[in-house]
Amino acid sequence: MAAAARKCVCVTGAGGFVASWLVKLLLSKGHYTVRGTVRDPGNAKNAHLKALEGAGERLQLLSADLLDYDSIASAVAGCEGVFHVASPVPSGKSTNPEEEVIAPAVTGTLNVLKACYEAKVKRVVMVSSVVAVSNNANWPKGKLFDEDSWSDEDLCRKGEDWYFLSKTLAEREAFAYAAKTGLDIVTICPSLVIGPLMQSTVNTSSNILLNYLKGERDTVENKLRNLVDVRDVADALLLAYENPEASGRYICSSVPVKVSDMISILKTLYPMYTYPKKFHRSGGKYHL
Repeated sequence: MAAAARKCVCVTGAGGFVASWLVKLLLSKGHYTVRGTVRDPGNAKNAHLKALEGAGERLQLLSADLLDYDSIASAVAGCEGVFHVASPVPSGKSTNPEEEVIAPAVTGTLNVLKACYEAKVKRVVMVSSVVAVSNNANWPKGKLFDEDSWSDEDLCRKGEDWYFLSKTLAEREAFAYAAKTGLDIVTICPSLVIGPLMQSTVNTSSNILLNYLKGERDTVENKLRNLVDVRDVADALLLAYENPEASGRYICSSVPVKVSDMISILKTLYPMYTYPKKFHRSGGKYHL
């Protein structure tokens, strides 16, 4: 395809778990030129992106920081579409949540959206999370969570669920910005994302699964887990971008599965590991 006929899109945080699969999907289509923002394009941890089919001709990695507006503006200039995937996911308790988690998520999102508006980007597809949906004590008991539910910000603060709060605030700010400017924004809210790793580092959601294989705890909570395959999330992001009728927010999840059932499946596939032996009951807080 002639270079002029290709559509240029930007993927923020391109080296991450979800973003890597999205970049691979976009390149596989043949008609997208992809700009990926990363902290350091020369870092070996981004080598998997450069090795993708079509990357040599149609992938450009740019150094950008979500809190540096100019670097983001340079990355999205001339792009028809932007996939905002980058967001901090804390691996442990944060000592300064406002600075470490919330500011990068909220200010970073607003920087991306402002840059998109200035660049006249046609559509922005943003990765949010079901944690921006399901932490809502006022939702009718027994009713399945849907896209009309928003996590309660005060409840997030009270429980020190800083990641929940960051995703909720960032998504709300995105729709407020869309209402103010007319920028076309669609959000995808995936549940716990699992699947094959392309990058060399283990991400937070995959670690949750890996912890069950380590046998570090004899007893675990038999909670319901809502899971989604990383490749399905990439498909959902592209569908939201390419479908002109897409609007608002979309939950991306599969049917819930009990931790005990997950471990049974893992035991069948990988019998050599040590697994938790006992399960204690859970309130089963989320219904998606």
